[in-house]
Amino acid sequence: MERIRHRALAVTCARNDGGADNGRTRENRTPRPKPKIDFTIDALDFKNTNLLKQFVTDQGRILPPKYTGLPAHYQRRLTTAIKRARQMLLMK
Repeated sequence: MERIRHRALAVTCARNDGGADNGRTRENRTPRPKPKIDFTIDALDFKNTNLLKQFVTDQGRILPPKYTGLPAHYQRRLTTAIKRARQMLLMK
């Protein structure tokens, strides 16, 4: 019986976290500008290293879709192209 009470207490505490929304509602939030995609999906090729370097940090990490703004199918093609370029030693 104590275990069920503990879970219920954890759920109520998680809901009442003390104003994590900082007083903003969804209506007041400014929308993030969508980046323009000025290339086709065919340009996402492992040989096109100049384009691929735009989506990699200085340390070599692939940027997540939150920062790239790419659709899911573009992001998947981008990831595979970067990994292939790394294997072919075209990129670090």
